[in-house]
Amino acid sequence: MIRHDPKEWIWHILTLRKADTVRRLGGSLVIMGVYSAGIAFLMLDYWHLPSDSLWKNTSLIHTLLGFVISMLLVFRTNTAYDRWWEGRRLWGSLVNNSRNLALKLNPLLGETEHKERDFFYAMIPNFAFALKNHLRGHFVETEFIESPLFKLSDLRRHEHIPAQIAAAIVSKVTELQRRGVLQPEHLLFLNVELLSLMDVCGACERIHKTPIPFSYSSFIKKFIFFYCITLPIGYAFSLGYHVVLLAVFVFYVLASLEVIAEEIEDPFGTDANDLPADTICKAIEKTVQELLPMSSSHEVSKASAPL
Repeated sequence: MIRHDPKEWIWHILTLRKADTVRRLGGSLVIMGVYSAGIAFLMLDYWHLPSDSLWKNTSLIHTLLGFVISMLLVFRTNTAYDRWWEGRRLWGSLVNNSRNLALKLNPLLGETEHKERDFFYAMIPNFAFALKNHLRGHFVETEFIESPLFKLSDLRRHEHIPAQIAAAIVSKVTELQRRGVLQPEHLLFLNVELLSLMDVCGACERIHKTPIPFSYSSFIKKFIFFYCITLPIGYAFSLGYHVVLLAVFVFYVLASLEVIAEEIEDPFGTDANDLPADTICKAIEKTVQELLPMSSSHEVSKASAPL
């Protein structure tokens, strides 16, 4: 995610970043310009169509359809942003619940429960990193923290890794209750945070695996395409070769809105406008390990990458 100051107008206008739609649509803009110039040449200099030609009236159609396409794009961008913002709320919920879980476990775990303390010290941040990588479709070994009670080798890579980590956390809490370290009422005390792990995971998966319906997305793209390729026909008589600038600019605006919506509707990837999941995971790790210090007699470490 790009960090920026929304009040810096000059910086936003003059800066071209990797995520800027000018870069992504550069080739299409050139093609649109060449096409518009070709249409203007044919109509004005090759066929010498009269200025009162029937084709001139197509500009009226663009005036009528302009309102329709603007409403469609507003709905499209709002829907995409709602998905982006819901994803951010879910990760904010994961931050709060991870901290609360560590905050509650710290006084409940006795000083003699060294291995169990180290287990939660590692596994709560592990869930956040595992969820981030699960949504991105790969597992990063170096982001997994091993503890004496749960090693990297204990994971079944071909199965749902966040679910395995959440299950291990719940199983450990239940085991502590059976051993008498935790009382039955402590399970109720921890229940909200424990259940929230997979609740957040399921909600993120719903956003990630449910794209905008194909028919709707396809219709908008076709609408933008036919609207833009007919612009030179409608305005060539009134603007001459200046219609090239109009057609390129209108195509840039309309196509950019669709490109931006496509990028933010699945906010869990690594695009410039996606959520800063790496930063959020590191914040969870730092805060949880401050609230739930590991014992001095054991060590936990990041799993080493394979040679």
